[in-house]
Amino acid sequence: MGLTGLSESEAQTRLAAEGANELPQPERRTPLRIVLEVLREPMFALLIGGGVIYVLLGDIKEALILLGFAMLSILITVVQESRTERVLDALRNLASPRALVIRDGMRKRIAGREVVRGDLILLTEGDRVPADGLLLEARDLQADESLLTGESVPVRKLASPDAQRTIAAPGGEDSPYVFSGSLVVRGNGTAEIVATGARSQMGKIGQLLHGLEPEPPRLQIETRSLVRLAAIGGGAVSLVVMVLYGLFRGGWLEALLAGITIGMSMLPEEFPVVLTVFMAMGAWRISRARVLTRRSTAIEALGSATVLCTDKTGTLTENRMSIVELRAGEARWRPGDAGPASDDIQQLVTFGVLASAPEAFDPMEKALREAAERLSEPDVDPRPDARLVNTYGLRPELLAVTQVWARTDGEPLVVAAKGAPEAIARLCRLSTSETADLEASVEAMAAQGMRVLAVARAQYGGTKLPDTPADFAFEPLGLIGFADPLRASVPAAVRQCQTAGIRIVMITGDYPTTAVAIARQAGIAANEAVTGEMINREDATALVSYARSATVFARIVPEQKLRIVEALKADGQIVAMTGDGVNDAPSLKAAHIGIAMGGRGTDVAREASAIVLLDDDFGSIVTAVRLGRRIYDNLRKAMSFIVAVHVPIAGLALLPLLLGLPIIFSPIHIAFLELVIDPVCSLVFEAETEEEDVMRRPPRSPTERLLPLPLIAWGALQGALVLVMAGAMFIFASRNGMPGDEVRALTFVSLVAGIFSLVLVDRSFSSSLKLALVRPNLALLSILLGVCAMLGLGLSVPALRELFRFGALHLDDLALALGSALLIFAVLELLKPFWRPRLTGRRLSLGTGEL
Repeated sequence: MGLTGLSESEAQTRLAAEGANELPQPERRTPLRIVLEVLREPMFALLIGGGVIYVLLGDIKEALILLGFAMLSILITVVQESRTERVLDALRNLASPRALVIRDGMRKRIAGREVVRGDLILLTEGDRVPADGLLLEARDLQADESLLTGESVPVRKLASPDAQRTIAAPGGEDSPYVFSGSLVVRGNGTAEIVATGARSQMGKIGQLLHGLEPEPPRLQIETRSLVRLAAIGGGAVSLVVMVLYGLFRGGWLEALLAGITIGMSMLPEEFPVVLTVFMAMGAWRISRARVLTRRSTAIEALGSATVLCTDKTGTLTENRMSIVELRAGEARWRPGDAGPASDDIQQLVTFGVLASAPEAFDPMEKALREAAERLSEPDVDPRPDARLVNTYGLRPELLAVTQVWARTDGEPLVVAAKGAPEAIARLCRLSTSETADLEASVEAMAAQGMRVLAVARAQYGGTKLPDTPADFAFEPLGLIGFADPLRASVPAAVRQCQTAGIRIVMITGDYPTTAVAIARQAGIAANEAVTGEMINREDATALVSYARSATVFARIVPEQKLRIVEALKADGQIVAMTGDGVNDAPSLKAAHIGIAMGGRGTDVAREASAIVLLDDDFGSIVTAVRLGRRIYDNLRKAMSFIVAVHVPIAGLALLPLLLGLPIIFSPIHIAFLELVIDPVCSLVFEAETEEEDVMRRPPRSPTERLLPLPLIAWGALQGALVLVMAGAMFIFASRNGMPGDEVRALTFVSLVAGIFSLVLVDRSFSSSLKLALVRPNLALLSILLGVCAMLGLGLSVPALRELFRFGALHLDDLALALGSALLIFAVLELLKPFWRPRLTGRRLSLGTGEL
């Protein structure tokens, strides 16, 4: 049937007129919405409150400056959050379902949202139907419409030339309609789209899909808890400070201002901002490595994976099949053999093609077609004057595909089957000795790393086709040996995983000997394979013992993958699992980290996964693990830095009250410091490169807290050291008659210099000092130069100096401030080797909270 479909220009016109094929999306966070969210932030309220108090005190200039800081805070937040939204939009576009359409007579893969009414779509097993359509062709097509009907049993679909173009309700057998959101679980077909987006059956009930709030990720819950506790503590301290100030110093407006200053200094509002930026930017960084993270929890989980279950074909190998040997009785053929192939070899290849899909997408079927073209006369179709009348698909109980062809000359039907040698042996009812001979040939070919399929033929003269291919009288034709070369990057990637404490487990439907041979080539230690038959014989307890030690599972059907995943989880492993087919979805969802194939994977596999490999390359998984560990490391550095910074800021705000000295910091100074802290945390630490040992340390415990006690203690120690140095200078200068404005300037510069010394200290937990200093970080350099410029202006421009109430500092004052920062840096670097085991978890688990 010749199908040309819409032209590209027609499709674009309809897309513009009718809109994208998508349900109403959750409201996008526009800049205005982000501004409204910022207005509800406690820090913004404190800034506005401080400005109001300055107005009441008659200091309009201070009030306007605080308002300016509030506006600047809004601007920074809008820029950061808008950037995050753009990243998320790009990731959503990558994650959208895809559709194979015919336009201008050519097949084209497009995003599901670009499908329009009138498009011709090609459906195959594992596809999610992108829109409502009328079937023009259907071959053994069954669809799961449970999302629309609630019925979990798939329904059969039949094309009907008399069907109305008005879509009927979903459900029922033999319907000629396919519906948006339904899943093709068997067969293939072609459909014309008749309704898209809100006009589809899914669109009409689409409101049922809205309002479902996913459970917040663990990191988000933890950071909210930290902010809540800090806010409660800071509020209590602020209230106490305000009361004490009012009682002992008089002036309740000044007391309220002092309370606001303390509140601003103690509120770690950076935690949720940092988490959001790190997760969004982390997902973007991972996507640049051709890995799409569909859920942010996947980034968190990547560093915990202890077992990585991977398919062989297309993941460890190039998925570029070629036929390297044909065996038909005594006849043998290999590429490069001189002379024409024998009739038996020709017949083997011909029936291999007859047992394949009419349009070859599978790499082995493509290789078969290429071999048929090479061995036969040019332009000779191995299926002349034949029409496909039925297909018996691959089943767990019979790993073979059978196709029935009708000839126009009225001769009996031609039946061709290909599949696993043991399945073909059962179809052909081979004797014990014949089966042993077949197994010996298969074993010899598999030992050379070949994937082996057997081919059989039959004729059928009945009027009604049998329900199962086992009722045909098959005779064996021979064996086909395929080779799929290992990806060049795989051995190195496997070594990296093993060094990182991640065990690689190969799960494949291939022959055991072939699987073991490929595993050894990849560097996976394997002596023998656990087969699907062995798994079927064992209960859950026995399977756990297999899962504990086995590295290769062979002749596995998708349903058995779920049992393997459950067994690994029962053994206490954190499981990452790859999959591509419809039946892989349960195991992908059951795994802690489901990894779907983006190139050859089905829509349902992608939907069930947390991660999608856009290039199906095993090396990309290792890259994702590396990046996931880097992101988590940098997130912890940022969180520890936040803890450290708030200690001296809050301490210096409290110190004058405790010692009876003049108030040193006002809300303006705190606001300036907050504008430094946020970009430093969000940009500097996010851009840090990975630790030297990122892939040489074991996976972390999944119960490990983001901020365990050793990390909090390390941050508090850093902050305490900065507080001691800056506080000592403040007290010494105040007691020795230095003017108050100069004391404030000296203390402020010392604090900012100390904060940047903490940035340099926290850049790395494990790298040497030299590497940490020379490691490039453009964000750090930019912010350092910017803050130095702002400080220079604040100290040298009279208007700004008056604004911040700074006095003029001499070179010896600046040298003292910088010297204190260098001393802080040196002391912390000397302490780091003693604290490092607690920070990196090398000797003590950070999850225990013990020092």
